[in-house]
This record gives sequence, C-alpha cells and structure tokens, in this order.
Amino acid sequence: MAASDFDVVATYHNLIAEDPELTMPVAAIEALIVGISTTSASTVSETLDLVSKLTAQLKRSISNPISLSAGTDLFQQYLIANLQRPSARGDFDQIRSHLVQNGRLFVERAKAAREMIASFGKGFIRDGNTVLTNGGSRVVGSLLRSAAESTNGSGRGSIRFRVIYVVSPSSESAEESESEANIKALRERDIPVATIPPTAVAYCMDQVTQCFVGAEGVLEDGGVVSRLGTLQLATLAKAAGKPVYVVSESHKFVRLYPLNQQDLGIEQNIVDFRTAKGSVGDQKVDGDEGVADMDEKENRKAVNSAPEDAVDYTPPHLISGIITESGVLLPSAVSEELIKIWF
Repeated sequence: MAASDFDVVATYHNLIAEDPELTMPVAAIEALIVGISTTSASTVSETLDLVSKLTAQLKRSISNPISLSAGTDLFQQYLIANLQRPSARGDFDQIRSHLVQNGRLFVERAKAAREMIASFGKGFIRDGNTVLTNGGSRVVGSLLRSAAESTNGSGRGSIRFRVIYVVSPSSESAEESESEANIKALRERDIPVATIPPTAVAYCMDQVTQCFVGAEGVLEDGGVVSRLGTLQLATLAKAAGKPVYVVSESHKFVRLYPLNQQDLGIEQNIVDFRTAKGSVGDQKVDGDEGVADMDEKENRKAVNSAPEDAVDYTPPHLISGIITESGVLLPSAVSEELIKIWF
C-alpha cells in the first residue's frame, strides 16, 4: 500500500472507538505501527520519512496534540534507536517485521502500566483519608479502585477512605462520563464519594488529606498539563499544606517547557473578550447587523463556557510527586527520565 493510501487519522480514531481504555499516546503509537506494517517503505530513510509525515498528520488533526505528541515522539525515538543499530542491516522486510513486533510489545507494556501504577499508588492512601480528585482520569480511577480493594495495614479488612470528586455540573463531555464511571465504581465498593463543583474546592480543602490528579502530559520541568482547573486545585492545596500527586504513565512524558499558560502551543478559547457586537477577536463581525436578534441565552453560554477539552499547566513547585509505573518521582527527576529516553 502506498503511504498516500493509508489514513492514519481514521486508523487512530478507529482504535480509540474500539478500545475506550486506550490513552491517546498509545493509540497514536498503534496507528503508526499499522502504518509501517501496511505501507511499502523499503529503506530506513523511507520508513523514518513515512513516520514523520504520519505523525504530522495526526498532530494537525487534534486540537490539543500534547498527549498524542508524547507517544508519537517516543515511538520515533524508538525507531531511530533501533534502525541505527548494527543489526539493522540486511533484508528490510525482516527489519520492518522486527520493528512492528517490538512496537506491539511496547504497546502491550504501555497498556499494562496502569495496573502497575495502581499498585504503587495505593500505598499513599490510608484508613480514614479523604482524597480529592478531578476529571475522568482512568489511571487515577484505577488507583482508587485498587486502594478500595486492598487490605489495610492491620490486615483486618479493606482500606476505608472517602473521596471528594470535583465535577463540572454543566459539562457533558466524555471526560465527565468517565468521572461518572469512576464515581459509580467506587460507590459500588462501599467507598463514600461526594461530588462538588469547582467553585467549592477551597471550601472543602480543610477536609482533604491528599490530592490525586491525572495528566495529559508530564513536561520537561516536572510540571503537568491536565484538565482545566487542575492548576486551581493544586494552588489551593499548596496553600493549605496538602500534597498533590500526579498519576501518569511514563509514555506521557513530553519534551515541552512552557513559560506560562499561553505557551503550550495550542489554541484555547478560554478568555473570550466580548462586546454587544460579539467577540473582540472575531474578525468577521459586521457592524451591528444581527445584534438585536442575538439569542441572549446563547450569548451567555458563549461567554461562560470553556472548551470541553481545555487544559491548564500546573508548575512543578505545586506537585509533591509523580506516580508512574516505574515508581514515584519528584518533579525534578522528569528531565533526567527524558534524557534517558532521548540521549
């Protein structure tokens, strides 16, 4: 199959649809593996060029490619490292088959990371703790379920703890559906769960023992990109002296070093200045035409709503630790882990 005939974007979305448990980086890696195995690249340079083009197509198709980029960049580095070995000579069909086989093994290990993280992270929860979390992170959900099913230190029963879940009341996003699934699973295990709106985080903080949050990307400086509101949660927790633990697979480590919230390299329409004529940033507003007929309800919705997949950047000084499948890292150790991968 020619490279132009392979639709990497459709393959990526099909993989996500077939297995909702897949993370974006792993789905992206799987899509690239399918691309390598089904195209007619016959040299190392053609293969690397193909992966580079497919990666660019994937990134352009996603409004927030930070998490996806972690996977595609990691896979590209894996390819370069393997293709530069002395053994990567001879029949290229055999080399490509070996790459695809090892790539699929890497994907299986990445999928298994969630359970390994849960086994590390459950030790942070003790009897009587009250945990604060937000969003629909599957790895955080796995950690909390694992803690709920674990025996306590005395061996006389399961760990008894409570969870405060931050849920946006007006949102109907897929992330909120996942948070509902996590809440239901915890309650079925007799773990008391309270849901609160984001505006009640400060009010509840004095009841909290520790906070667990997921991540779309763990950055070079040890900070994280996660769902909008994580920065606020971490800032309030820091002020109250409560630890914040980021729960993330290592394949979400990404080479990105933002200086502020606007330096993430993605478009987010969160701060949208408007007048009676419409959005100040909208170059297509034509005078006062249509203003009198503007639906006031829709206008209020446009003013108050943020994109469902909006994210913010939480700097490393607000983070107590990062729980990965390799163990618990301090934020300062992330750059060292990235160096091991890339150099």
